[in-house]
Amino acid sequence: MRSTMSDQAKPEGVRLQKVLAKAGVASRRVAEELIELGRVQVDGEVVREQGRRIDPETAVVHVDGVRVQVKEDVITLVLNKPRGVLSTMHDEQHRPCVGDYLSQRKERLFHVGRLDADTEGLLLLTNDGDLAHRLMHPSYEVPKTYLAEVPGPIPKDLGRTLRAGVELDDGPVKVDSFRLISAVPGKALVEVVLHEGRKHIVRRLLEHVGHPVSSLVRTAVGEVRLGNQRPGSMRVLNRQEVGSLYKAVGL
Repeated sequence: MRSTMSDQAKPEGVRLQKVLAKAGVASRRVAEELIELGRVQVDGEVVREQGRRIDPETAVVHVDGVRVQVKEDVITLVLNKPRGVLSTMHDEQHRPCVGDYLSQRKERLFHVGRLDADTEGLLLLTNDGDLAHRLMHPSYEVPKTYLAEVPGPIPKDLGRTLRAGVELDDGPVKVDSFRLISAVPGKALVEVVLHEGRKHIVRRLLEHVGHPVSSLVRTAVGEVRLGNQRPGSMRVLNRQEVGSLYKAVGL
């Protein structure tokens, strides 16, 4: 059990307000106000004393109930993976892969799950092992959102069918939500949200119901969204986005 007194007494510890400022939560002055108001927790305990020192390598810090990543060397990015790029760090056949986009970064990052080569969109990259493990574990059921272009027209009851579930070769699958975004003669754009992680699950699901996918983009994982980020670009998740991922997987 961690001792509060020993943490306070650690000469090598860093003042909490400084840690919060370096993590981008607020200036030191505002961080001190947050502490005074009881809005900051360290390892599950509300901290109000200004002199509190913590070890950023081991402390779990929440502000207003949202976890803040305070380890300086931990980072999570979003890559908008282009079509044709493999979800791997290295390819022996020298095909384009995710690792190509990370060659200039000093951190040793790895991708959270995969997108097949023909699927583009949001791919998380991180060196936070605990977060990555839980995001990939099916028991946490983090929803993933996709836009799929399929042949139309779309039957009015297709959403109800997919929400009820269909049986694939490797077991049943159902979506969390399904909606028609747009349609032109012979073609439709649909949004599919599901927390499944099986290989090619969206493509297999839509093909099973008679609407094979011609293009597929993942637009969100949990509350983290791709937005208007251009293909091939990366960005660092902001504090709220990282906090939402921690919350989704119970960290």
